[in-house]
Amino acid sequence: MSRQSSRLRIGAHVDSVNPLAEAEARGADLAQFFLSDPQGWRKPVPREDAAELRATDIAIYIHAPYLVNVASANNRIRIPSRKILDQHATAAADIGAKGLIVHGGHLTAEEDAAEGILNWRKTVQRMVAAVPILVENTAGGENALARRLDGLARLWDAIGSDSRIGFCLDTCHAHAAGEDLDSLVERVLAITGRIDLVHANDSKDAFGSNRDRHQNLGAGRIEPGALVSVVAAAGAPVVCETPGGAAGQAADITMLRDAGL
Repeated sequence: MSRQSSRLRIGAHVDSVNPLAEAEARGADLAQFFLSDPQGWRKPVPREDAAELRATDIAIYIHAPYLVNVASANNRIRIPSRKILDQHATAAADIGAKGLIVHGGHLTAEEDAAEGILNWRKTVQRMVAAVPILVENTAGGENALARRLDGLARLWDAIGSDSRIGFCLDTCHAHAAGEDLDSLVERVLAITGRIDLVHANDSKDAFGSNRDRHQNLGAGRIEPGALVSVVAAAGAPVVCETPGGAAGQAADITMLRDAGL
């Protein structure tokens, strides 16, 4: 199927060594990847394929390392998180990425959510991001700022007016957090006014499990029609962060395209 025949850009999270070849192997017109170790603090290094990535018609998105937590009250976490977020934003801009995805962050049980939200606001005020920063909802943790939509609303009140801030909606995370998918897009848009990217993932676990374990579309605990409806209603580019390598993700992309997306 031609890339241009799909109404939405649909792709996958792929290995960073040769992301364009990985996208081709999946029949994808979008590639998301990491620019450094997702569990480390290392600054991204310049990529030899930067010019090729800037020139490609495949949409590029970058995911920030998982340990970034700009909400933290701990200086040893928050300050390095701000630094690496800016470093990744600069590197993402250098390769022509459409956005940089980052988790909303979390606090400890003893910390006040208001402090985490203030830390996010200070981060946004100070950041020099050259690409949109797409805040992603998360699956578990009672003290995660963007796990439930009421928490997202408080965070968005503090940072959503900045034009550099966008939103990435993850279906597995919403399912795990106990958010009803039937009305999810409508409720998110009432808060954010925008959905810039969708992570279309099924879940290995039950509704409200708080467990972040992705599954291929139609093979998990999310009803396939509900998942397709979320993607269609969001109307944003789509990333499958699903298992099975090129074959598994290609099947997921095909499922979404066969649904008319």
